[in-house]
Amino acid sequence: MTKAPFTAHNRLLLYLMILVSGSVSAQVSVKDSAVGMVMIRPSFALQAPSGDLASRFGMNQSIGMAAGYKWANGWILGAEATLFFGSKIKEQGVFTGLTTAEGTIVGVDGLYGDIRLFERGYTVMATLSKLFPVKKPNPNCGFVVETGLGFMQHKIKIDDKKNAVPAVRDPYVKGYDRLTNGVALRQFVGYLHVGNRRLVNFYGGVEAIQGFTASRRSYNYSTMSVDDAPRIDLLFGLRVGWIIALFKEAPDPFYMY
Repeated sequence: MTKAPFTAHNRLLLYLMILVSGSVSAQVSVKDSAVGMVMIRPSFALQAPSGDLASRFGMNQSIGMAAGYKWANGWILGAEATLFFGSKIKEQGVFTGLTTAEGTIVGVDGLYGDIRLFERGYTVMATLSKLFPVKKPNPNCGFVVETGLGFMQHKIKIDDKKNAVPAVRDPYVKGYDRLTNGVALRQFVGYLHVGNRRLVNFYGGVEAIQGFTASRRSYNYSTMSVDDAPRIDLLFGLRVGWIIALFKEAPDPFYMY
């Protein structure tokens, strides 16, 4: 008997079979396997300041967005950006030299100005995490330890509601807003949960941020001096978030027939 020639058509069928086989083998079940996945994590936190930051601001809130890749061995490499904000300003004498004896500011219209102060800041971090899985409900859930390295910036946002005080508009506002930034570290310890059907995915835990910062303004109008002292700005908080988990999962056997 003669063998049929290995035609281009046969080679194409062989390649398709290899591709299909590879695709099926790449599909995994989150219920019984530790799997690799892309994780997108929006979050919210309540934070308390400490260190030098505590003399400037009170409690704040924070919203964040993180993205990363989790390997089957539990390591997670990613990045995170957060915005933090509050309305409790503890810094004294922000407008020294502008206020009257009664502590008010008079606008160009001859009336009292309506100036409001807020905290505004952000962090940007590269993160490395390790997941320590628990048996139930699946190997992709467990306790997580995370560390980060990046950048922190914060300032006093000055809002002139009546737009009647030129001294707190650009470019003069830069002499009052205490813009500060520098290198920052972050630690997080908590629990991470990926549901068997990916409908309930969340994480939560405690975090600590240390900012090694300094003023970035050349002159402080209220103190009539240059502020060049190094700062240690600390934040401690509770962060919770949702997880969008992206991976290719094997079909449920119930629907295969």
